[in-house]
Amino acid sequence: MLDLKYIKNNLDLVKKGMAKRRANIDFISLLDSDLKRKKLLLEIETLRHKRNIVSDDIAKMKKSGQDASAVIDRMKEVSASIKHLDKELSATQQAINEFLISIPNLPHEDVPEGVDDTENRLEKTYGTLPVFNFKPKAHWDIGEDLKILDLARAAKITGARFPLYRDSGARLERALINFMLDTHTTRHGYSEILPPFIVNSAALQGTGQLPKFKEDLFKLEGWDYYLIPTSEVPMTNIYANEIIDASELPCKFTAYTPCFRSEAGSHGRDTRGLIRQHQFNKVEMVKLTTPETSFSELDEMLADAEKILQLLKLPYQVVTLCTGDLGFSATKTYDIEVWMPGQGQNGKYREISSCSNCLEFQARRAGIRFRRQGAKKPEYVHTLNGSGLAVGRTFAAILENYQQQNGTVLIPDVLIPYMSGKKVICHES
Repeated sequence: MLDLKYIKNNLDLVKKGMAKRRANIDFISLLDSDLKRKKLLLEIETLRHKRNIVSDDIAKMKKSGQDASAVIDRMKEVSASIKHLDKELSATQQAINEFLISIPNLPHEDVPEGVDDTENRLEKTYGTLPVFNFKPKAHWDIGEDLKILDLARAAKITGARFPLYRDSGARLERALINFMLDTHTTRHGYSEILPPFIVNSAALQGTGQLPKFKEDLFKLEGWDYYLIPTSEVPMTNIYANEIIDASELPCKFTAYTPCFRSEAGSHGRDTRGLIRQHQFNKVEMVKLTTPETSFSELDEMLADAEKILQLLKLPYQVVTLCTGDLGFSATKTYDIEVWMPGQGQNGKYREISSCSNCLEFQARRAGIRFRRQGAKKPEYVHTLNGSGLAVGRTFAAILENYQQQNGTVLIPDVLIPYMSGKKVICHES
């Protein structure tokens, strides 16, 4: 959430940032509401002052034996006016708050301006694309042929866009989760978290999923509970409405969780395979940092996510999202896109991680602050989040990049210990 004072003092800058995002924001209504709020506060303060004077007059009149009934009636009128104005002030403040939580974060000056993902900026590529002497297959065909992926029976059990892994497929998914967590905790210094998979609306509002993206969430009927769309939500909210000592920063968390998304608005896109599921596994990274270190921490987070792909020897590219592709809460985002040789006519890069700096946008919504040594006032932390990685998409990338002409799939060297020494996935009988 943007600070109201910042918006008023930097209105032209904020308008330019929203224009870059293609966000049509009516700031006139916000400013009008703020003027109304100030006017109401002044009226209430004046009436309360008057009421205090009247109360003193009543006390003096009673003490001297005078009839104070007329003055008491006047005080009742003043109190009624204050009550009415308080309700109006509350409604005005609520309107301001609802307006503020509907505004996306400002894009960083380094973010390229653009309409959609076709205008994202390529930063670098890594690895050599595999060369096959046969036409590479898509991961869903490989998985079904090897009987390690059963999307048809998953659809029977639940519905479309839910996975069912079997045998070596289930083992590979679990191996990837353990490998990612081990790498982030032992090599990259993250603290492992096992958070709730269900959160309340306050947590989702804190990270920006509510109210804007309500249709993308799975809500539990009759409860103020939602299935998590990502573990960014519970991990970012660990210190919601708390003040952290500066010595504890940066906080670096990582977690494996299943994630649940309705994928509203994606009808007809990636209907086959593991790219866009209603339920999927992900290892997430979250950081809470001081303002001056958040961009260097973003670069480190990106490197941490890249390291997973490097160890798996999967080729990828890194892009900076343009303003039209930038997420609601982010000021800057790097996407890592892994090479998928079985996608499309000649293969394509597909997103496997997003690493974002949200500045104080989420912290202001969630009330996450820190205090420097000797400082009187606390400050808002900066929050960052990144996939480290999306497990199902990593599974799919391994199947497509490590497939062999005879239909088998080689296990990346770094995963062999996690697969009890298994080096090849063959047809599961």
